[in-house]
Amino acid sequence: MAVPSLHSLRAFESVSRLGNIAAAAAELHVTPGAISQQLRALRLSLGVDLFRKNGRRLELTERGATLQKSVGMAMHQIADSIREISANVSSGTGKAELCVSAPSVFGTTWLTARIFQFLDANPDMRLQMLTAITFEEVDWRKVDVAIVYGSPPWPGFSWRLLHSMHAAPVCSPQLLRGPHGIREPRDVLHHRLLHEDDGSQWRHWLMQARVPHSVQSDIYFDNFAMVLQAARDGHGVALTNDIISFRDLDEGRLVQPLTLFAPAARNYYCICHEEGLANPAISGFVDWLVDQAAKPSR
Repeated sequence: MAVPSLHSLRAFESVSRLGNIAAAAAELHVTPGAISQQLRALRLSLGVDLFRKNGRRLELTERGATLQKSVGMAMHQIADSIREISANVSSGTGKAELCVSAPSVFGTTWLTARIFQFLDANPDMRLQMLTAITFEEVDWRKVDVAIVYGSPPWPGFSWRLLHSMHAAPVCSPQLLRGPHGIREPRDVLHHRLLHEDDGSQWRHWLMQARVPHSVQSDIYFDNFAMVLQAARDGHGVALTNDIISFRDLDEGRLVQPLTLFAPAARNYYCICHEEGLANPAISGFVDWLVDQAAKPSR
């Protein structure tokens, strides 16, 4: 039997890890149709089914799981070799290089306030910064360490909690004034509730506040930086916490009129490949992130 193409094995490994063709297509920068074609070619080449459907996810069959172990190990070995070669090439500069990914709003409000302290304390390091929100959006072919907003587990990866998210309303100081000024939980209903999701976080907060509600909104954002800017401009009330909004609260652009916090469905985690922890640069940076997260933001 001929060995299947590397393209089909690469597509198989990505889908088996992410459980979704669309996510694998995004990771490999191809179309979902191309991924489906590669999986079909691999199945015909081997003559066995490698996946079964479970709702929207694709789960490995017993034979698929056997193949995944070998393919996953081979892909990691290739990635390790590439990183080793790259490290040798860059060794002439005398600096170790790390590629770090973080959600844009987290990077803007929390990480950039600290990352230059890390560089000052580690002059032998060079960082490349990328942006991604969820685990599935991270380009793990490039990234050594990622901060993601999500929920474990992530097989094949090591993760450590950075921040447990508990959200409270924030708004422009102007929303504290006038007949509809926010003084108690039910007052937020006089204003536009700004969402990054489908409104579920606001519904959860209002339920915790014992406020009867039917959350409706005429606008949703897929980027929390836009939510914060809309709140700064006085267009409504956002749900966030001190980790993301501490600068705005310190400098008076936003205020926190109510102190009722509700837990978020997801949290911020620091993630790297399991084998990456053997690299002192990666493990040291992860330890530094966790240490920084344990310190007060304000």
